[in-house]
Amino acid sequence: MSEGERMIRVVLVDDQALFRAGIRMVVASQPDLEVVGEAGDGQEALAVVAQTRPDVVLMDIRMPVMDGLAATAAILAQPDPPRVVMLTTFDLDEAAARAIREGASGFLLKDADPEFLLAAIRTVHAGSSVIAASATRELFAHFADAPRPVPAAFGDLTDREREIFALAARGLSNAEIAQREFLSEATVKTHISRILAKLALRDRVQLVVFAFEHGLA
Repeated sequence: MSEGERMIRVVLVDDQALFRAGIRMVVASQPDLEVVGEAGDGQEALAVVAQTRPDVVLMDIRMPVMDGLAATAAILAQPDPPRVVMLTTFDLDEAAARAIREGASGFLLKDADPEFLLAAIRTVHAGSSVIAASATRELFAHFADAPRPVPAAFGDLTDREREIFALAARGLSNAEIAQREFLSEATVKTHISRILAKLALRDRVQLVVFAFEHGLA
């Protein structure tokens, strides 16, 4: 890590101490990541997050006292909240879908490869923030409610932005969109940024959710 770069601060929330210990070892092995706190339930997580001000929270969904959904909602309601990634044992988890709809930055399977976990933490922290967009898309295909009316803001997108929106909603990466549309990755990134701004969305995960909620995916 070069001088001036800040460590990515991570909080682990899971009711299984052994699982937390394993994740802590993986995270602590990296020069740019540090675990600054742990919690065994959602209520404890609120106190730990308030005390440590992490960048990323890895949040189990099913826990005693307060579950991960309630804890995530409370954390995301605070000013300048951390990114929250849900931990789940199920590929298609309705609770994970609900958490993402309400602002979580994605979900990870608990048995994900360590390399994928580390990449996910860095991706979320960087703000580009899609964790397995294709998996998010599949999740919402199963659990999306009846489509809502399309907001007027969608009409503000240019034709090109709508094309890129549709590809991003399908889970394509910037590189894949660039190849398909004969654009540079930098241009695609600029388009994505404009789309997110126009639709008041925080990241690409939220873009996928928006597409499903409004019948645009």
